[in-house]
Amino acid sequence: MSPRLQRRPERRGLNLWPVGSVLVLAFAVALLVAGGVFYSAWELLGARGLKPEHRLASSTLFDLVKLSFGVVAGAGALVALIVAYRRQRVDEDGALRDATRLHTERFTTAVSQLGGNAPAVQLGGVHALAGLADDAPTRALRQTCIDVLCAYLQLPHIPDPGTDDSADRDAHHRYLALRTVRHTVLRLIGDHYRLPVGTHGSWQGCNLDLSGITIDATIDFSGATFSEGLVNFHRATFSGGAVGFAGATFSGGELRFDDATFSGSHMVFINATFSGKNVYFGNSTFSGSTMYFDGATFSGGTVRFDRSTFSGGDLRFADTRFSGGNVSFGSATFSGSDVGFGGATFAGNTVHFDRATFSGGDVNFAGALGDAPSGLVPGAGESLPLGLVLPNAWMP
Repeated sequence: MSPRLQRRPERRGLNLWPVGSVLVLAFAVALLVAGGVFYSAWELLGARGLKPEHRLASSTLFDLVKLSFGVVAGAGALVALIVAYRRQRVDEDGALRDATRLHTERFTTAVSQLGGNAPAVQLGGVHALAGLADDAPTRALRQTCIDVLCAYLQLPHIPDPGTDDSADRDAHHRYLALRTVRHTVLRLIGDHYRLPVGTHGSWQGCNLDLSGITIDATIDFSGATFSEGLVNFHRATFSGGAVGFAGATFSGGELRFDDATFSGSHMVFINATFSGKNVYFGNSTFSGSTMYFDGATFSGGTVRFDRSTFSGGDLRFADTRFSGGNVSFGSATFSGSDVGFGGATFAGNTVHFDRATFSGGDVNFAGALGDAPSGLVPGAGESLPLGLVLPNAWMP
């Protein structure tokens, strides 16, 4: 079952206190502030008392009258300020409601396009939803647009029925057109996650649920930043082409590729940065696929390949830096696959191959520096000296 995405709660509408309560509280605060200022001035001036006057002079009486008018004017200004603030809040809420209403109307039209029969119409719906996500008045509405685009990718699609020379040529052309629509969605996702957070059109911080999708061509997420939230490729299928996360940044939250299937594809995480991110590849199947983590940096968090199956292809961590956290290959099965940690640096990090099985492959830590990985000695759970290559080894 795909993990449930968690959304941040967002305020809808106004939640203002009654005006009477606000006025009473404002006057009380004003009196306290005025009293504090008067007392501080009294102490600073070193006053020890007031000189009694049995008869008020005209100037003193005039000062008292001015003080009275000043108090009244200050109270009126305070009331006006509170009323103006509440009016501003109401106007802002009204503008938000109007923007939300307009967004909903545009959203309905875009979704209708996305559900159309013609691929060209669907492509227009994809771009319309991406634009709506950029202009969404609230984060929740932006997340909804992203969820709809992801849901489109999760819809089942018919495999390629033939070629240009076959009897199903029209069906083949329609398949290619619909595949272009799917790839456009993935390209737009990469483009928006590359934009710096806080800029117009940036989707950073939003959940990305791509569980169960099929990627059958080269897709580029290079340089994207996935901060917070969940990036979910649970049960996804990668067949052919390459998926590039080169130079991408993953900070906080989770990155899930568990139960995924990699068949003849390449996953490129070269120079990627994982900071406090938990990365799951558990129970996945790698058949003739190569994963490149060369030059990547792992700081905290865990990377788990537990119970995964590797058949052909390689898993490379050359010159990768591990600082804290763990990398686990517990109970994984390697058949004709090589795992290379050449030149990697381990600082307070452990790599476990507990109960992993190797058949016709190598585990290479040549040139690695730092704490030795564990779980590589049969039956002992001791450490393998760095710089040693284990050909055709079996780990119980």
